[in-house]
Amino acid sequence: MKRIIVDYKKLKPEVLKALTEKFPDGYGDDDIITFDDHHNQTIEAVEIKTKDTIYLVKVHSKLHYTMTNFDNDNFEVDDLGHVVIDVESQIISEEEE
Repeated sequence: MKRIIVDYKKLKPEVLKALTEKFPDGYGDDDIITFDDHHNQTIEAVEIKTKDTIYLVKVHSKLHYTMTNFDNDNFEVDDLGHVVIDVESQIISEEEE
């Protein structure tokens, strides 16, 4: 089984879908795995398993936003197949609060 560490910016739609299904109400502290990478930097991630791969998705403040705003039927994918995050609308929403 493959093991992949991935940043939220590089999530494939099927991984993001699995992530939102596993954590429909968001993830908590108990769901976060902490480890040191090969650069000796501490990484926090949540685990998602597919039939052939274990993904460790790096935890970032925008990961929750991405999960919350993911629409299974209506999302944009870039040339590399990654889900496009609309960061500008998040910044506007945060300023309004």
